[in-house]
Amino acid sequence: MLALDYGFVLADQWLHHPHLTFADALQYVDGQPLLVIALSFLNFIPVALFLFVLVEGKYHVSFWQAIRWNWPRSQWKPLALGAATFVILVLLQSMLPLPKDTPFEHLFDRPLDAYLLAILAVSVGPLVEELFFRGFLYPALARRTGVAWGIVLTALPFALLHLPQYGWAWGAALIIFLVGVICGIVRAVTRSVAASFLVHVGYNGFQMLIFVAETHGFRHMPKS
Repeated sequence: MLALDYGFVLADQWLHHPHLTFADALQYVDGQPLLVIALSFLNFIPVALFLFVLVEGKYHVSFWQAIRWNWPRSQWKPLALGAATFVILVLLQSMLPLPKDTPFEHLFDRPLDAYLLAILAVSVGPLVEELFFRGFLYPALARRTGVAWGIVLTALPFALLHLPQYGWAWGAALIIFLVGVICGIVRAVTRSVAASFLVHVGYNGFQMLIFVAETHGFRHMPKS
């Protein structure tokens, strides 16, 4: 993942900014929301390919069967649970110390960037994250440590993955960790990664809908 990030920065530097040093190019990419979104999307590709090749190639079983995708009969219940989780955690978030200006917020500086991020947040992002964390990592940990510890130990790296977007604030880490715990509990109870994926989509989707409503279609973003 880190090698891919650096490769992307080097390519952008070579194609568009040959006069910049690598450190300056890295800072430039970090300051361009569209490039950050593109890089996030590209990071999902090798993860998805790795999981698919590992399962299909090494274990010779159907990928979707092996990870227990198991599409639930009712899609609205996990989606509603995800939305309710967002509402509850927003109330908790209001009581926690969080930075006022974070890299995540700057991804919404322009409407185009914001809409691209919103699409990613309810599609490829939660899909690949749930495949990895709840489809691949959780069962491996649960077999060794038990269900409860499997849920917790899966939620920890899930939170750490997102933490740089929120300025490494411990309050943000707690919120994201709790999202991971909820998704893990749903995965354990339903034995379905599709169910935890829908919870994840419901959480992100409701968050994006709130942003769209508050900013009139991402046209009037609040100043930090």
